[in-house]
Amino acid sequence: MTVFVLGGAQTDFARNFAKERRGLLEMFSEVVPSALIDADVDPSQVGVAHVGNLAAELFTGQAQLGGLLVAAVPGLDGVASTRHEAACASGSTAVLAACADLESGRYDLALVVGVELMRNTDGQTAAEHLGSAAWAGHEALEAKFPWPALFADVAETYDKRYGLDYAHLGAFAENAFRNAARNPLAQSREWSFPAGSFGRDDALNPVVEGMLRKNDCGRITDGAAAVLLASPAFAAEWARRHGRDLGDVAVISGFGHRTAHLGLAGKLERAADADYLFPQLRGAVTDAYKRAGIAGPEALDLVELHDCFTITGLVALEHLGAAKPGEGGQYIADGGLTGALPVNPSGGLIGLGHPVGATGVRMLHDAARQVTGTAGEIQVDGARTALTLNVGGSFTTVVTLVVSR
Repeated sequence: MTVFVLGGAQTDFARNFAKERRGLLEMFSEVVPSALIDADVDPSQVGVAHVGNLAAELFTGQAQLGGLLVAAVPGLDGVASTRHEAACASGSTAVLAACADLESGRYDLALVVGVELMRNTDGQTAAEHLGSAAWAGHEALEAKFPWPALFADVAETYDKRYGLDYAHLGAFAENAFRNAARNPLAQSREWSFPAGSFGRDDALNPVVEGMLRKNDCGRITDGAAAVLLASPAFAAEWARRHGRDLGDVAVISGFGHRTAHLGLAGKLERAADADYLFPQLRGAVTDAYKRAGIAGPEALDLVELHDCFTITGLVALEHLGAAKPGEGGQYIADGGLTGALPVNPSGGLIGLGHPVGATGVRMLHDAARQVTGTAGEIQVDGARTALTLNVGGSFTTVVTLVVSR
């Protein structure tokens, strides 16, 4: 698999589009032209577009996002388009569909856009809309906030299986916000945290559900991200025209994509005797390693991993092989998040923000910037290979990408 990432863009995740009286149309009309300029391609060259989005119908009443994309960017009139939904992995599944189009030879240049408008409602309504990605009518039935409740169950299960020190979750959150403070597009870049904000102080860091506290949880975010993906033939001609060396262009060199039982309880029951808490997550990671021809995390220079909650990030660290099962907390305590394998230099979902349908696309965009040395204030020195790990639901859909130069 070799798909070239020619360029991309994201919106400022600190913005509240509803307060600006702007919506999905304006998200498309901002991020897509910026991505086209960054990739130095014309809309007329785009053969196919893929849109990632979870819940536009619930938040805005709008479906048919492929048509809305063309309404926002008239130069795309006539392009083939499809919308993809896989909860928080919607953007990554859109990326995979675009890659399949390019590899099949149907098209040579693909646009992938992820969008989500979520701050146009109150927090409770937003939580209910997002709960549609859980098993409706079967889980989190009594919870005020479905996803914190479900991931608190993950934390409880992990604690029973291995033991869980809350200090390790707090350290993960603190690192996320520290990284985000350097990111000019991060939702939390101007936030401040008094001493004690990442511990068990009920005033500074109140309990949300179970072991999870306020700063363990990703926030409601508005935002969009877009990338332009190209076949080897298109990329070669593009490089020739622009006097570029293809060796300096990011490529998607491997992927993993697996899906498990929709319900969290169903997944945990099936994995009760497995080596890993979420075998499908481990499988998607090892699939990506194998397809990219790398042995494991020692071949990576950074990871952009899914941390909708701190426990999600801790679990992901173990499943990508940075730490053994049950040892993710100690890995964090030993400085692993900033060591040989930097974790979420962007700030991740907790610090940068999590506009659900855009997250997988944003991860790819940031990974591509990192391996080409164009990530600016958040650049990891010498980065050449990165991995993105994007999760939809309670580890229901998992997509991993290896991005290299």
